[in-house]
Amino acid sequence: MARHRPAPRKPGPATSRISGQSGSGELRIIGGDWRSRLLRFPDAGGVRPSPARIRETLFNWLNFHIAGSRCLDLFAGSGALGLEALSRGAARATLVDHTPALAQSLRDNLRLLKSDNGEVVCQDVTGYLGDSQCPAFDIIFMDPPFRQGWLERLFPLLESGHWAKPGGWVYVEHESELTTPPVPQRWQLHRQKTAGQVTYSLYRVDPGTE
Repeated sequence: MARHRPAPRKPGPATSRISGQSGSGELRIIGGDWRSRLLRFPDAGGVRPSPARIRETLFNWLNFHIAGSRCLDLFAGSGALGLEALSRGAARATLVDHTPALAQSLRDNLRLLKSDNGEVVCQDVTGYLGDSQCPAFDIIFMDPPFRQGWLERLFPLLESGHWAKPGGWVYVEHESELTTPPVPQRWQLHRQKTAGQVTYSLYRVDPGTE
């Protein structure tokens, strides 16, 4: 789930803001082995988990592809997407976030869940994607901060580094008023929905492209 978003102009049902009064937020895993587990994370930079109903829809779309998959959660924030994938049987999840407090919280929550299948990388996303030595992922979750032009920068980096396996999946969230920038040619739109201020899309990477 993404972070560091400007406050929305009008609160909507999809924005599910966390409580900033206590200095921390809460995330509830909604499916899999850790279903209903409640996790906490610091209220750093306006973090908010992807709303539960969006996560439920996304993981329904990916239902037959999660088990045994290798996942990359960019702008991990609370870890809502990467941790949910692990709960539902992903073999491995790499969670990338440049904020030290959030990265430490992700490590703490993985320890709390007694999981050795998650790797936390405290690094800027563009710097991380600049390293093309990493093996390709089966599923990439990308929920960047809104209204900062991230998608235009990240799509070329993901494609040039071949971060997504042929036949893999790329999930993208963005503000609903944004026209999605052109995606790489080998990405094919599989499903897309809008909930309030959020549009979320799932792309399939052409399985015939090596």
